[in-house]
Amino acid sequence: MIDDVWKQPAFNDHREGFSKTSVWLYSRADKTPSSSSSAFPPLAVPTSSRLAVTLNSSPVAPGDSRSRWSSVHCSPHFLLSACKQQVTRSPVEMSSDGVRAEMGVKSGLHVWEVLWSPNHRGSHAVMGISRQSCPLQASGYNVLIGIDTQSWGWELKTNQLWHDGQSLGLYPGKRRGGHSEAVTQYFTSSHTKVTQTPLPVPERILLVLDADAGTLGFVVDGSFLGVAFKDLPRGVELFPAVSSVRGGASIRLRYLNGATRDPPALMALCGLSIRQCLGQQRLNQMDKLPLAPCLQHYLLCSQ
Repeated sequence: MIDDVWKQPAFNDHREGFSKTSVWLYSRADKTPSSSSSAFPPLAVPTSSRLAVTLNSSPVAPGDSRSRWSSVHCSPHFLLSACKQQVTRSPVEMSSDGVRAEMGVKSGLHVWEVLWSPNHRGSHAVMGISRQSCPLQASGYNVLIGIDTQSWGWELKTNQLWHDGQSLGLYPGKRRGGHSEAVTQYFTSSHTKVTQTPLPVPERILLVLDADAGTLGFVVDGSFLGVAFKDLPRGVELFPAVSSVRGGASIRLRYLNGATRDPPALMALCGLSIRQCLGQQRLNQMDKLPLAPCLQHYLLCSQ
């Protein structure tokens, strides 16, 4: 009976279409070397299908409530924009100032975009996550996000990870042969000397929090750099957070997307595979795929 079904013209047309799509994709496999001068793509680590689909899905509306900085949990030296998506630090000397998001998460996989110009960072420019009771203002110049057990931070100028007032080493991890390895060595002294040259972190950084797995990582220049922190507390609310000591520093937050514990839908995985085969430089050629118009529309709208 199954053989009879597969012999029907409609199924033959679908099979022929799938075959043509496969041939079309692989005959046009992207062999063009990347022109990017970024140091981060060679340090990328493989992502789970759940994270890959989330990163390749259309972002939520810009005005989402999860894109706002908190007007309450914020240093008095930070000024919030009217939409609460951007904060700007006042030119105050000898002060370390932080702010966290208005809304946190207790479960799920979540991705936020942070825009912070390298020219407006100065020293002690940190981004990461915090619990509700993380201190957000201190005298002197300090790393606030990561200063205690309530927060975990990545210092962008030195590439160091901070938690409980201690430097846990560089992120991305060991850079051997152009590849990044997981951070396996943890330093117990906050005065550890960094011997590797820090990598310049661009303006746009994605913060990836998996509250289900208890991990935090970052995406830079389209490359997931692996897990920066693991064994994060589960079942408690965690918030994106930043701290700065530079006057005039402007930091913008936007919630991009999220996912539940459930595995990705098959359609989303298929769409991801097609986009990966096309490559970033040829995504505008989706209309040439031998697919039905509704499927082409899905691929275009799900970018």
